[in-house]
Amino acid sequence: MQSNLNSLNRHIRNADWYFDYLSPYPYLQLARFEELPETLKINPKPVVFAALLNHWGHKGPAEIPAKARQTYLFTHWLAEKRGLPFVGPARHPFNPLPLLRLTIHLGSDLATIRRIYHHVWGEGHDGQSEESLALLAHKLGVSDLQDAIQDPDIKQQLKDNTDEAIARGLYGIPTFHIDDQLFWGDDVTDMFIEYLDNPALFKAAINKTKHVTPAVHRIPKGPRT
Repeated sequence: MQSNLNSLNRHIRNADWYFDYLSPYPYLQLARFEELPETLKINPKPVVFAALLNHWGHKGPAEIPAKARQTYLFTHWLAEKRGLPFVGPARHPFNPLPLLRLTIHLGSDLATIRRIYHHVWGEGHDGQSEESLALLAHKLGVSDLQDAIQDPDIKQQLKDNTDEAIARGLYGIPTFHIDDQLFWGDDVTDMFIEYLDNPALFKAAINKTKHVTPAVHRIPKGPRT
C-alpha cells in the first residue's frame, strides 16, 4: 500500500485555478472537478476579474446587454443540465472584493469556495450587501468579518494573485494554468482533461501558435451615433 502511495505522489501534478465570484462559470466548472484525475493537485487562486479586463482593454459579459442576457440564459440552462441549484444574485455585476478576501482569509480551499459560490449563485444572495455578507460569515463560522476582509496582508495576497494571473497572460475566468499553458473557460474542461491524460496531444498546435502573427489590427472606435 505504501508503494502505491509513493507511486501516486511521484505522479502528482499541480495546476493553478484562477476564479472570481463575479462570474458563474467557475461555479459550473467546480461541478466537474470530480472528473479530474486524482493525481492533479488544484491550487485555487482568487483574482480580480475586473483588473484582467482593464489590463487587456476588454468589456465583461455583463457590460454588453445582449451578451449579458445570453450568458444569464445559458448558465441557467447549463446548471439545470448538471443538476446544480442556480438562482443568481439580483444585482450583477457586484463588487466581489469582500468575497475574494474572505476566501483568502479562510485558506482558499475548494470546500470554502463551493460554499461561497452556493450562497451567491446557488441560493441567489446578494454578492456585496452587508446583510448577505453577515449571513455568509455566520455560515462559515467567521466572527470577525470586517477584520478579515480589511487585513492588509489579505488585500496584498489578492493583488499578488491578480498580478501573477496577468503576468501569465490570463484574460478570463475560470482558467487553469499548468505547464505554462492556459485553459480558459468551463467549456474547455474536456480539452483540459484530455491534455492531462496526454500532454503530447496538442504539442504540434502549441508549437504552431508560437509562430502565428496578426495580419491586421482592429482600430478601436467609439459607439456609433
